Amino acid sequence: MNKVETIRNGEGQNYNYSQDHCFVKLSSDQTNGELCIVEDTLKPGFYLPRHHHKLMTEVFYILEGEVELIFDDQTIILEKGDTITVPVNIWHAARCIHGGKMLTIFKNGQFDKYLERLSKMSDQDFENEDLMQSVAVSFDIYND
Repeated sequence: MNKVETIRNGEGQNYNYSQDHCFVKLSSDQTNGELCIVEDTLKPGFYLPRHHHKLMTEVFYILEGEVELIFDDQTIILEKGDTITVPVNIWHAARCIHGGKMLTIFKNGQFDKYLERLSKMSDQDFENEDLMQSVAVSFDIYND
């Protein structure tokens, strides 16, 4: 990044999915793949299945609501103002029953590119488990 950029409230690359609505606040393109920041509005009933990353560290900062981070040996309830860091190779899942909002910082990851790739896929693509697993792995997301 070689210039100052401002991303205002409600701005950023916009991805609206069935379970969440994301705004990319900092693209990995701007940091040579080192950082990505996503503002994520979690819709009621949000659930992110168990997975881990081999390269990417995730930092979650809760802006609104209550989010459960589920690990193999514990579940941690996060509320407004709470921050949690999930290092590489830690299996985790997330749930938000009533809806909420969080910032997620991805270190050494291109999660924004994953969102972009998903936005270009068809319903038929989403039903293809092999394709979905291949896409996830290409963005350092491992489900098994």
